[in-house]
Amino acid sequence: MDTSPNLPQPRAEGADARFFNRELSWLAFNRRVLDEACNTEYPLLERLRFLTISGSNLDEFLMVRVAGLAGQVRRGIEQTSIDGRTPTQQLAAVREEVKRLERSQQTIWKSLQKELDQAGIILASGHQLKPGAARWLKEYLQSHIIPVITPQAIDPAHPFPFVSNRGMGLMFSLSRRSDGAQVMEMILIPPTLPRLVRVPGPETLYIAIEDLLCRYAALIFPGFRVEGSGIFRVLRDSDIEIEEDAEDLVRHFRSAIQRRRRGKVIHLELEADFDLEAEALLRNQLGLKNAIIRKNEGFIGIVGLADIIEEDRPELKFDAYSPRYPERILEHDGDCFAAIREKDIVIQHPYESFEVVVDFLLQAAADPDVVAIKQTLYRAGHQSPVIAALIAAAEAGKSVTAVVELKARFDEEQNLMWASQLERAGVQVIYGFVEWKTHAKVSMVVRREGNSYRTYCHFGTGNYHPVTTKIYTDLSFFTADPKAGRDAARLFNYITGYVEPRRTELLSIAPISLRDRLYACIEREIANAAKGKPSGIWAKMNALTDEGLIERLYAASQAGVPIDLVIRGICCLRPGVPGLSDTIRVKSIIGRFLEHSRIWAFANGSNLPSRRATVFISSADGMSRNLERRVETLVPLRNPTVHDQVLHQVMLANLLDTQRSWKLRADGQYERGVPEGREFNLHRYFMTNPSLSGRGGALESGGEVPRLSLRRGRER
Repeated sequence: MDTSPNLPQPRAEGADARFFNRELSWLAFNRRVLDEACNTEYPLLERLRFLTISGSNLDEFLMVRVAGLAGQVRRGIEQTSIDGRTPTQQLAAVREEVKRLERSQQTIWKSLQKELDQAGIILASGHQLKPGAARWLKEYLQSHIIPVITPQAIDPAHPFPFVSNRGMGLMFSLSRRSDGAQVMEMILIPPTLPRLVRVPGPETLYIAIEDLLCRYAALIFPGFRVEGSGIFRVLRDSDIEIEEDAEDLVRHFRSAIQRRRRGKVIHLELEADFDLEAEALLRNQLGLKNAIIRKNEGFIGIVGLADIIEEDRPELKFDAYSPRYPERILEHDGDCFAAIREKDIVIQHPYESFEVVVDFLLQAAADPDVVAIKQTLYRAGHQSPVIAALIAAAEAGKSVTAVVELKARFDEEQNLMWASQLERAGVQVIYGFVEWKTHAKVSMVVRREGNSYRTYCHFGTGNYHPVTTKIYTDLSFFTADPKAGRDAARLFNYITGYVEPRRTELLSIAPISLRDRLYACIEREIANAAKGKPSGIWAKMNALTDEGLIERLYAASQAGVPIDLVIRGICCLRPGVPGLSDTIRVKSIIGRFLEHSRIWAFANGSNLPSRRATVFISSADGMSRNLERRVETLVPLRNPTVHDQVLHQVMLANLLDTQRSWKLRADGQYERGVPEGREFNLHRYFMTNPSLSGRGGALESGGEVPRLSLRRGRER
């Protein structure tokens, strides 16, 4: 079974050997995700979860990245990628790797399906149904399915129907029993119907909706004989382009979302034995130039298997994990403001509860001394306690400003809805810049204390999203530092009134100064190395694709600066190349939790890790879009406990991990981390050890948090 995450990067004519291709690097990342579905250390349903995640990831990649390449080819754009490939060359290479990845998904699904059968969870594809199940399914079809679906004949009198993005359908080749007339029929499966139907009874039996329709087609087409049938699925170009002169951003997005649903077809997935006449009809009607067409011998739309994961089988899932509530705040009777006023605090999600962030805003909403709240919202989810807190604050008479980012891909409709609800409650809703996304995660509360005002701030590396905060590892930094408060106010004025800050006291803000701040820190490490002083760079991010930033890291490596990078996803930097990047090591961590926090650490004249190091957290990845086309923050950590937590605990654990890590080689291949000494699992470490800054007085009473040693590579 081919599950290797190694995607060789074929050399294109004129390619720049100093960089990896962005699109192929992403595919390598998704193959590492897929490989987790083969990890027998995981419970069975969790392995299925990784398979469906890889399917969802690939859908989005096709709808956005591949669609973008196809659009460039269609328009004759020859702008090359970071590694020197033209869009045509990239599209050709990507097509082959996508097909290879899809084949691996189906191979893994067949293996998992056998294990599910053994565990008593059965998907009825190809299975003989027991009489009771067959009888129930017929009744279900007639009462729940047939009234909803709309079979449509395909002939000159009936124009070919529109197939929506992510739409699934069936084509039936029929012959009328009375006269033998040939008829082609299509059934588009409405998205309101479940993809998998669970049959009630003592056994756990599912049937795919398309299988149900095919099995009982005679009930749908009485008087016809089914000569052939086939299942298909369509993905369309789903990227939204922003018009810089859009006068009304809300109206623009409402119409753009509608256009997205009708984007050009970029991927057509067909059942392996799809009727040839029906296939020819689809190819003719869907406009498939530059599209990827794939015949599939397994399950169409692998993401649809996610319904099975909801099965109540705790023995087939990870043990439930309950995040800790920081003792620091409990010591202040749950008063977030008192705890923050005493000392800065960092919360690491999901190990520590996101409820702290929610409570911070709920307390602000209820506190009569709070006069103003300002909040950025990028992705807030469908059920958002943050939105509820902002509405409660506005209804309580607070001055509340919410910066709602409409350009959060695939969350545009949800964000439009939140904006409408917030405005109705009296919140001042701002949409920010037309051409840039507001990606910074900032919450600012102004509180009257005595005869003055104090500003409390939250800076995050992740979204204010109640679901993702349970599975994404992110950092929430709370501070009452007046300098941070003044900078946060400058940031909001920049977003809401385009008042560019002439200077900031602590924060660096993209696209104004964040890149320059990183460059200056890298240059300082180069200078220290040249003087024979200790130097070093540690960084953690989701992606590294920006050419300028990579070039600076190459220059640091050539100066002898040791560099360790933890990059979960795309990495265009090529590590370990003699004379170019000898001192750079890159690893990727994939596991139970999705590593999402962004951290930078610079040695600053001492060996990492040390108290002298300069440490930042950020909302930005190492991508050109984050540095140039988004509003982002880079936040220095100056409090000793917070500094130690992020550097000596969070960052070091990521570097020490062996069980969930992949090492990137100079040839572009990823290999499982080779343990040095005792194996180390960073997720297990944080699930069983509290954080430094959240521990509060327990540290003073001897409740020592287990520390990590870089030298020994294990807990001590």
